[in-house]
Order: sequence, then structure tokens, then C-alpha cells
Amino acid sequence: MPVSTARPSTFEEDLERLRPALTGYCYRMLGSGFEVEDATQETMVRAWRRADSLSEPVAMKSWVFRIATNVCLDQIEGRKRRARPVDLTEASSAETPIGAPLPETAWILPVADSQVVDPAADPAAQTADREALRLAFVAALQHLPARQRVVLVLREVLRWSAQEVAELLETSVASVNSALQRARATLDELALRDAEAPARPSEEDERRLLEQYLEAFAEYDIDRIVALLRYDVVFDMPPLELWMRGPDQVAEFMLGQGAACRGSKLIATAANGCPAFAAYKPDPQAGGWSPWSLTVLEPAAGDAPAVAAVHNFLQPFLPSLFSSFGLPARLTDTDPVLQADSA
Repeated sequence: MPVSTARPSTFEEDLERLRPALTGYCYRMLGSGFEVEDATQETMVRAWRRADSLSEPVAMKSWVFRIATNVCLDQIEGRKRRARPVDLTEASSAETPIGAPLPETAWILPVADSQVVDPAADPAAQTADREALRLAFVAALQHLPARQRVVLVLREVLRWSAQEVAELLETSVASVNSALQRARATLDELALRDAEAPARPSEEDERRLLEQYLEAFAEYDIDRIVALLRYDVVFDMPPLELWMRGPDQVAEFMLGQGAACRGSKLIATAANGCPAFAAYKPDPQAGGWSPWSLTVLEPAAGDAPAVAAVHNFLQPFLPSLFSSFGLPARLTDTDPVLQADSA
């Protein structure tokens, strides 16, 4: 009888294969790319310590996700929900004083696609995973009670069966189905108050749109930037409450209060299922370029694909932001103006 030469997988290898899905689950539960690193690592550590208690290797996924659920529920308990600027105030104008930042804990914060999208998954699954990372969707999840959030993410995003979710939560299938109905009703109500996520362009059109935006921004050509924006574009800057709507307001702001980012060097990346880039602002005092913002662009399909939202997360007020994306702490004169990154 031939002997198999295939090496059996180990506990640590099986656990590591779950990391992207675990990270994505924790992110949707918590709404913060900062917190998700700690939550995922805490889950892995607890799983390691309890490895001997896993009686059935085939049940590993459910077992590990139960640990992750408890970690997230502990973090969520007793705190306010995270939000976006559009959830907190009415639109401002380009001349509105910027004001003071709110605490980091007030905001939905971005996560790198490289942390949460499984490279081993098929393309259709990767596309669905990215769509369920959109900032508007993650913000909507924060309106749900914690256990409803667990049910909706496991059932609607990760495609678990009602029986699997019931076993994880140690409840009945009927209870899971009831929680899912209530969660869906809440999200449907929110969709009536908020704009639906725009349809995405093709991958080729989206890539071209990002390239055009990066080139225009690197040259600080405001006319070219405005030409790439949708008529109702949203422009915001967490952790500041200030946000504005419309290309004219964006142009006025970038030529006025926001003009300090002129001359930035850029690194392309991907965040929340969307194209993104890190901007490094000239630093006259220390020399070189210092980290300034991580910008997430939400593309929209149409006769001419356009940018429907520009979310600028400001590094000076969010000091862990760039490191959470694995971005350099500074850039120097020798670094290129545009640097591609497949994150």
C-alpha cells in the first residue's frame, strides 16, 4: 500500500489560514483598523493557549470564531458606536473653520485590504469580501446591538448557516433568524436615510481612475482633480468633524485651508475594498516628507467613472495609522513621487 508523502497540516498552519477571515470579522465588529490588530492577535493567543481543548480539528473554524466573538464583545461593551463625519453633522463649506479633532474612538477607521482579503480565495469571493468592507457598510453595522452584529456578519458576509451561528452563540436557530431579521430591518432603515453605495466601475476603469487622481494630486492640479469627482462627491477628514459636498467646495478647500498638502509624495495602496493612497507632506523643519493622510477613494460607475467620496484620515491625529498599513514613517528626497503598492 503506497504511503502518502503529503505533510499533514499543523494547528498553527490551520490557525494562520483563518487569519484574513478572522481579521475581517473583527474589523466589521469593531470598526477600527487599529483595534482589529489587537483583537485578532488576542484571538490567536487565546487559541494557542487553549489548543488542547479543541477535541475535533474539523470544528476549528467555529471554535476560533467563538473566541474572536468573545474578544470583540468584550471590547464593544459599554462604549459609544463609531461613526463617519456624515453621521454626526450637516455638510459644511470650504470656509468653515476646521475645529478641533474628536477622539480616535469616535470614528470608523480604515483597514488595509492586505489584512482582510484572503489571497487564496477565488476572485468572486474576494470581490464580495471587498464590498462588505466599504466604510458606509461598516458604519451601518455599528448601529446594531452587538449580538445582532455577530449574526449579520456571520450569516450575510461570511455565509455561515443559521445552525452554525446558533451553535457559536449557544442559542436556537429561531433566535438567530429573529436577530437576523431585526438586523436587516435596521440596515434597510439606514439605507433610506443614507445614499446607497455607488456601483463600482470595472477593474480596468477603477485602476485608470486611481492613476489619474494620483497624477493630478501629485501635480496639485485642482482642475484635473475636480474633473474626476462626481457631482455629489463627499469629502471628509476624520478625526475632524468638518466635511463638505460637491466638487466646487472640494476645489475651494484644496486651494485654501487644505493647500498645505501641495507637493506631497504619494504611495498607492488599498483600503476597505477601495483604491487608496498615503500622502507625505513636505517637512521644511526636519527635511524630507512626513506622513499626513491616508486617503480612501470610493469610485462610482457611469458613462465616465468618477470618485464619489474622498475620505482623508489624518495621520497627525491618528499616530498609529500609517504603521497599521505597513507604510514608511517618513520619505526622503530619493523616494519616488508615485510609488505603486499591491497591498
